[in-house]
Amino acid sequence: MTTPLRVLFVCVKNGGKSLMAAGLMGSIAGDTVDVRSGGTKSGSALIDLSVQALAELGIDISQGRPKPVTEADLKAADIVIALGREATVNVPKGTQIENWDTAEPSERGIEGIERMRLVREDIKKRVENLHTQLAP
Repeated sequence: MTTPLRVLFVCVKNGGKSLMAAGLMGSIAGDTVDVRSGGTKSGSALIDLSVQALAELGIDISQGRPKPVTEADLKAADIVIALGREATVNVPKGTQIENWDTAEPSERGIEGIERMRLVREDIKKRVENLHTQLAP
């Protein structure tokens, strides 16, 4: 039995995008990928619209809690995905890192659940592509 790859999703507050990415990867990959998330400046609560947007796909992240990304998380990760321009981390040598500069519909005046659905779909496509790359 092989150890699954560990993917760490990071955003600033770990209340929305990184938790959405982790929830999507968990739903798509099951136990074939060890999924974690954290924030560079973790917030205190989940973003309700993020929870709602994933619930529309049957994915429940409502029990998640924002937490800071730790050195141990970074050392244990095979791949680190930073979501957004503001989420920056230093990864150990040999750890793959990608930055997903995700869509930000609010820059086009789109707000509320419509904004979050667009963010979700952007992240979902990226997660699906990543999973395809990771699949044996």
